[in-house]
Amino acid sequence: MILEMKVPSPGESIKEVEIATWLVKDGDYVEKDQAIAEVDSDKATLELPAEASGIITLKAEEGDAVAVGSIVCLIDTEGKKTSGSAPVVEAKKEEVKTVEVKKEEVKVVAPVSYASGTPSPAARKILDEKNIQPSDIIGTGKDGRITKDDAVNAVPAMGTPTGGSRGSERTKLSMLRRKVAERLVAAKNETAMLTTFNEVNMTPINTLRNEYKDAFKAKHGGIGLGYMSFFTKAVTRALQLYPDVNSMMDGDYKIAFDFCDISIAVSGPKGLMVPVVRNAENLTFRGIEADIKRLAIKARDGQITVDDMTGGTFTITNGGVFGSMLSTPIINPPQSGILGMHNIIERPIAVNGKVEIHPMMYVALSYDHRIIDGRESVGFLVAVKEALENPLELLCDNNPKKAFEL
Repeated sequence: MILEMKVPSPGESIKEVEIATWLVKDGDYVEKDQAIAEVDSDKATLELPAEASGIITLKAEEGDAVAVGSIVCLIDTEGKKTSGSAPVVEAKKEEVKTVEVKKEEVKVVAPVSYASGTPSPAARKILDEKNIQPSDIIGTGKDGRITKDDAVNAVPAMGTPTGGSRGSERTKLSMLRRKVAERLVAAKNETAMLTTFNEVNMTPINTLRNEYKDAFKAKHGGIGLGYMSFFTKAVTRALQLYPDVNSMMDGDYKIAFDFCDISIAVSGPKGLMVPVVRNAENLTFRGIEADIKRLAIKARDGQITVDDMTGGTFTITNGGVFGSMLSTPIINPPQSGILGMHNIIERPIAVNGKVEIHPMMYVALSYDHRIIDGRESVGFLVAVKEALENPLELLCDNNPKKAFEL
């Protein structure tokens, strides 16, 4: 029996996928539920499992865009697994192409005379001032003599590359990367995007983490107490104070949300993924850290799904893990705001009239000015800063053991 395998639908809005990689070869024996291909949609990379055991025949090439529901391979369920060598696949005869070789044109070089390459006295003086050798110039004077004009127009040689590689490679972007590029360009072109900045003294958070991180990790099965849970808590608090930042445009209407689904930018092997932490305003520090860890592992292992990345009312991205000091993050449409975290650097600051050195972080809020005014954007970022610089009171309700569930 020949089973036709068709492309399943990864999501309602996805009409086609791209064959990123075949994990098997034509004629291989595959087991039921074995991953046979990785397919890219415009939202995620997914594995395609075999629907039955048998000998597989591929019907699409790597890089092909195939419609959802179309046939990508056949599986002969009566085919038997062979021991030793793989099944023999009939090789296609290669076409032999005849290449016509064109004769190169031979340039006739004028005979060289005693005057060729010899500068006039005035030309020699100019060349000496420019530190240019006469042999580096082709003279335009009689019999190839270097004239004063030749010397005036001569430019010192910048050298030519020798011995180094000059190769290049042209590769097609994955469907996911192309969709990301399309969305980023659309965000720049279709929103009135502005960015406001502030800085955060990370000493209070570092003090809390240093005191409780070991107990937190031991209590919660190896889950660490990272910066992201503090930032997520600070963001959800600020979103409730400034609800316009937690809304989005829909034509002539504004959609406001009474929940905070926070998209967390995660770097995976297939590029940037933005999975969503649902109802983050109701989660504890442990809940946020556990959900972020779960989603990060799925992104790293290529198991992230469309549902994991669908929705989101606000985004947090952390360029600081790569060493970024400051950036202007691009809005994740159709959202209206994104918070950019950056690296932590010890810097001197004024504290109560005295200069002290503290770990400081620049933060950036990019927002859609069509729906968020300056008062809301600046107020939101200040609220984030206040919560991060006073986490004991504003994020832990003056009871860190209860907040950290210790």
